Amino acid sequence: MPQVENNNAEIPQVRFANDEEYRKPVRVLTYGTYDLLHYGHIRLLRRASKLGDYLVVALSTDEFNAGKGKASFYSYGVRKEMLESIRYVDLVIPEERWDQKIDDVKKYDIDIVVMGGDWRGDPRFEVLKDYCEVVYLDRTDGISSTDVKNELKH
Repeated sequence: MPQVENNNAEIPQVRFANDEEYRKPVRVLTYGTYDLLHYGHIRLLRRASKLGDYLVVALSTDEFNAGKGKASFYSYGVRKEMLESIRYVDLVIPEERWDQKIDDVKKYDIDIVVMGGDWRGDPRFEVLKDYCEVVYLDRTDGISSTDVKNELKH
């Protein structure tokens, strides 16, 4: 019978959820169209990313925007590519309908949903408080996609 050598090699320590050193990564989710990407968007994404360890951006699809009576300058694919290139963003998913938010929170194991302050009190986000924390961040003064579009028209 072959002899098994015991070299007393150190066995890696396994950590469990109740260990003091274990901390589940905090996952943050935000929603938006992110058309005509500007410094206000970047600042919002940076602030949202600082609330956790992993930032998911649910990006409104062209079809969803059309249903809201909005048209983006850039297509969904281009807007997604731009968002994916931002260092604060870890994952971009499609926002295809208003009622997907609870499913998104569950599917992506979200801890915090972040929205601009102008959404404060909106029942579509307030309902998420039963599933995660909801944080409203003030928008950057002096910039909005609507303002940029209006300036470009002149």
